[in-house]
Amino acid sequence: MSKIFINFAPDFVPKRFFAEKTSEKQVMKKNTFLHRIDKDLVNNMPIVAFEGETFVINLPEQVADAVAYLNAQKMVGVDTETRPSFVKGQHYPVALVQIATEERCYLFQLNRIGMPEELAAFFANPKVCKIGLAFKDDLNALRLRRNFEPKNCIDVQRMVGQYGILDLGLQKIFAICFGKKISKSQQLTNWENIELTPEQARYASTDAWATLLIYKELKATQPLSPRVAERLKREMLLEQQMHQQEVLAARKAAEEQAANSNLQEAQEPVHSL
Repeated sequence: MSKIFINFAPDFVPKRFFAEKTSEKQVMKKNTFLHRIDKDLVNNMPIVAFEGETFVINLPEQVADAVAYLNAQKMVGVDTETRPSFVKGQHYPVALVQIATEERCYLFQLNRIGMPEELAAFFANPKVCKIGLAFKDDLNALRLRRNFEPKNCIDVQRMVGQYGILDLGLQKIFAICFGKKISKSQQLTNWENIELTPEQARYASTDAWATLLIYKELKATQPLSPRVAERLKREMLLEQQMHQQEVLAARKAAEEQAANSNLQEAQEPVHSL
């Protein structure tokens, strides 16, 4: 089993980043989340990354021990990576699935070991809560490698609206929750590499870990009332519709201007020498 240590300064990830375990007697955090966050603001935030142990699983004999550890957990974060395509209509199978606790992350190189039966059974295990983002897409991609019936899988994208968060990307949601930035610099690298680079391993581990932390932070925070959450959603949809109308109007005006210009050129008399 390949083991990659990603070491940071001990205080790089403050303990306050980790959502405290809640109980019925514990008072939930007041909801102070931004509804949206500007990309420039995110870019100026300090970067944070997973600092636990990362294990790369790229041989069939490594799978059983890794899955046994994961099946013993109450909750994990999940993400997948696929080789990017730059040709229209060209698609690749999911190459990597990363599964993280707060202390440890397993990177399963599916392009080398396929989708093991034990791993498919893990996703069907109702005793382990599996947290993802845009999780339906990830699960569907995994099921193309080996079919299984997902159990106890939660998509944080479907939760954030209850807390007034309107951004849906992982980087922005994380920034809203914690005031820190997770890097996306490795997103378009080749995930079918036989050996993952340390940068790829760090990126993949961080995404799965971040998803888990977001879920815990949300569960420790007061949600908005359904009425307020629904109002925000309606306002966002209205804003999107207005933006689409502005884009269509601008496009139509540009097309009409181009057509009029072409017509004028066609109508100009041609003077012979």
